[in-house]
Formats: sequence, structure tokens, C-alpha cells
Amino acid sequence: MAALWTDQAKYDRWLDVEVAACEAWADLGQIPREAAEKIRRDAAFDLAKVDEYIRITHHDVTAFLRSVSESLGEEGRYVHFGLTSSDVWDTATGLQLRDACDLLLKGLDGLSAVVERQAKAHRNTICTGRTHGVHAEPTTFGLKLAVWVDELRRARKRLEDARAAVAVGAISGTVGTHASVPPALEEIVCERLGLGLEAASTQVIQRDRHAQFVTTLALIGASLEKFATEIRALQKTEVLEAEEPFDEGQTGSSAMPHKRNPEKCERITGLARVLRGYAVTAMENVALWHERDISHSSTERIVFPDACLVLDYMLSLFTGIMDRLIVYPEHMLENLGRSYGLVFSQRVLLALIETGMSRQASYAIVQRNAMASWKGRKPFLDLLLADPEVTAKLPEAELRGLFDYSYYLQNIGATFDRLGL
Repeated sequence: MAALWTDQAKYDRWLDVEVAACEAWADLGQIPREAAEKIRRDAAFDLAKVDEYIRITHHDVTAFLRSVSESLGEEGRYVHFGLTSSDVWDTATGLQLRDACDLLLKGLDGLSAVVERQAKAHRNTICTGRTHGVHAEPTTFGLKLAVWVDELRRARKRLEDARAAVAVGAISGTVGTHASVPPALEEIVCERLGLGLEAASTQVIQRDRHAQFVTTLALIGASLEKFATEIRALQKTEVLEAEEPFDEGQTGSSAMPHKRNPEKCERITGLARVLRGYAVTAMENVALWHERDISHSSTERIVFPDACLVLDYMLSLFTGIMDRLIVYPEHMLENLGRSYGLVFSQRVLLALIETGMSRQASYAIVQRNAMASWKGRKPFLDLLLADPEVTAKLPEAELRGLFDYSYYLQNIGATFDRLGL
């Protein structure tokens, strides 16, 4: 990913656009075919010279063109013929963003494969489901991860859509009228470069496309933050149901040798905030003055490469976390017992309702015993067995049968089937 955003890579793509434009002019019979062929063969730039000329011109495109002209003879006059700077910059940026998207899609696929593997491995690993951070009902760790699988698939679809949005070119000349470059040339150039066509442009490709791209990266980052936050919560000492990898010789604290901190997941969380900041900047760039201004340019030189690099790193980092995630099924069962069987309260509620008791009366009986269980730290089942209002409706064997974790596994397979796992 880093190689896509060097100055060398940027100017390489600028040259690709310029050469494609010259070849398109030759296709249209406007410049000699021999000149276009020589430009294709010999056109080059010197990175050091470009930097030197920028200090003189304060304009990177003119500095680039000056260096390119030095690599050519008389045919150099056809380079950039009829084009404006944004034709080159924006179209080349489309190439960079397209290639960056391809790397990010590959990273998403790698992460999805690992999460799918872990989801299948823990499909029936019982754990506590929590709402508001409080024990709710049993679920499975695999179902938690299956939800992530589905979210990652949505992320891929969004990124594919964002790729289509930014992988476009525009060779429409100043203010987008095609006065100096015919639409046919634009179509030839974009086809040669493998880009879509901006059907209507001003002097720039419209920045709602780029805002879609950066906000898509930020949204993927938000999903990674969500996943990482769950691992962080499960790694708390009091919980310890899952833990990010901790290598031999690794240290968690300079002062406390016992610490095993979820620092990688915390890193994911922090970087997601950076991506959200970039998304705001990208949206601010949508509104430019009239046909164009240059207020977007300074920010995009930072936002585009950094957003791609940050998400690429986050995907790589989180893939490593999930690949070697430490899971503690025995702690999950221990934690289920910490609420004294209260996770079965709905099963008892529904069983009482099925005997003909009203929902309101059933709820009051179950809640009364549940509160007594929690406050007195007594098994919920024991209190129910001692409550005549309960035993009058539910025999002991039936009541005990309600306290069965396997009940919560009966439809887990339906979700996995839906996902093809």
C-alpha cells in the first residue's frame, strides 16, 4: 500500500495519463502516430528534477511537465496538449484509488476468512449474551463472530461500490466544456486506462465520489473498532472469555510484569477515530467554489494516502489478532454461573404463561424470585422450587428441565446456514 502513494508512483500515473492522451490524439488524427509512439517509448521524468522545478514554479504539474519535456525532442510539444492540471491529477488519482481499493478488498477477504474459521470453530461454544453489559441469555461465541462475518461482507460490498465511484477519469479541459479536448478523446483515454468516465465534470471530478470512498473506509474502521471493543471487554480480568495474542517476551507494562493488556485492539479503536476525522474532511471537500477551487487539494494529499494506509494496517493487525485469538470456553461457562441461573428467567416466564397464567402475573412471580436470587446470591432454581405459586403450575422435573443450555443452541444453525458457513 505504501508503494502506491510515493511521489514516484504518483508521477508514474501522471505519465500514464499524459501518454494515453497523446495516443488518443493520434487515434483521432490530431498528432502524428510516430510522435505518440515515441512519447510512449521515451517519455520519462526525473524525480529530483521535478522537486527542483517545484521550488521554482510552486506548481507540481508544470514542474512535472518540464521534466518530461527534457526526456523528449520536438514531439514533447504534444504532451499535455489541450489538457488542464486537474485532467491529469484527478484521472491519475482515480488510478491510485482503484489500486488501493483492490489491496483493501484483498485485506478484507483475508480477515473475513479468518473470522469465518473462528465462527465455525466456536459455533456451539456457549457463553453469556450481554445487553447493557449485564447478563441477558446464553448465546454462543460463534454466533457473535457470525454477526461479524455478515458485517464484513457488507463492508466488502460498500468498498466495491466506492471503488466504482472513484475509479473514474475526466479529460474535459478547463471548466469541463471539452472546448480544448473533445469528448471522444476523454472516452479513449479512460478506456485505455481501465477507468470509468465522469459523464459530466467541471474542471474536476466531483468530490462526492471521493467522500463516498473515504467515508466507506471510515465505516469499515468503525466495524473493526466494534469488533476490537468486544475483545477488549471480554479480556477484562473479571471476564476473561477471550484475549488477544500475547507473545513470548512481550511486556504489557513497564511497572507491572503481570499485565496482559489488549493494546492491539486499543490501537484499532484509536485508529478508527482517525479515519472518522478524514471522513469529515472528505465531506467538507464536496462543496467547491463554482467550477472548481483548490481547497480540496491540500487535504487530499494527506487524507487519501493516510486513510488507505491506516485501514490497510488495521485490517492486517486485526487479521493477526483474530487468527491467534485466545478463547476460554471454561471461563465462559463459569461466568454463566455467576448470575445464579437468572439467564433462564425468560424460559420460566414462558413456561408459566403456557400453563394459562397471565403474562403480568407470570412476570411478577419470576421477577420477584429473580431479584431475591440476585440480592441473596442464591440459585434462582432453588428459589423457584420453594415458591408454591411456581410449583403449583410447574412440576419439579419440568422446572429443572428449563435450566438447560442446549435449548439456546437449537436454532444457531439457521444463522450459519443463511451465511453459508
